[in-house]
Amino acid sequence: MNRTPVFRPPRQQLPVPVRDNRRTGPVTVPGREGAARGTAPAGEGQDAALATRLAERTADLQRLKADYDNYRKRVQRDRLAVREVAVANVLTGLLPVLDAIDRAREHGELTGGLKAVAELLESRLGALGLETVGAPGDSFDPTRHEAVTHEVSGTVDRPTCTALLRRGYRVGQQLLRPAQVTVTGPEETATRP
Repeated sequence: MNRTPVFRPPRQQLPVPVRDNRRTGPVTVPGREGAARGTAPAGEGQDAALATRLAERTADLQRLKADYDNYRKRVQRDRLAVREVAVANVLTGLLPVLDAIDRAREHGELTGGLKAVAELLESRLGALGLETVGAPGDSFDPTRHEAVTHEVSGTVDRPTCTALLRRGYRVGQQLLRPAQVTVTGPEETATRP
């Protein structure tokens, strides 16, 4: 079966209709005032409406930016708070180690390599913000000190920490543990009826 090609004349291409359904007008496209629909140029009423819409959009954008800035600041503040709590929890767990180092120092057993380790540990914990609370001679503050014993003396004019029984610690403004102290108070001069 032999097939011979059939000659067909080329078809004429019909024009393709193009419809532009975009809403273009004097308000949305600058420089085409009235050209889209054959209307008159934009008047003051349209300029005022455009200015009002622009002011509304600008105010919306400013509110959105302020909301985002507040959100960013709140997230940063929350991250710092979580970090502080985590550091405080770790340091609270290390307080018994520091107490053991203090006892070894009092008994003279902190020498050689153990002394170097203790000093390094204390310096690293200090770099994390750990501070000691309570020292002999400090004014007694019940928010930072825990009074274990109380003595009376005529040599002091206000309650004073005279002996440190156990160091207290804090990180920033957060008190991890109050200092245990002996408090010496003034003699009461007024007699009570």
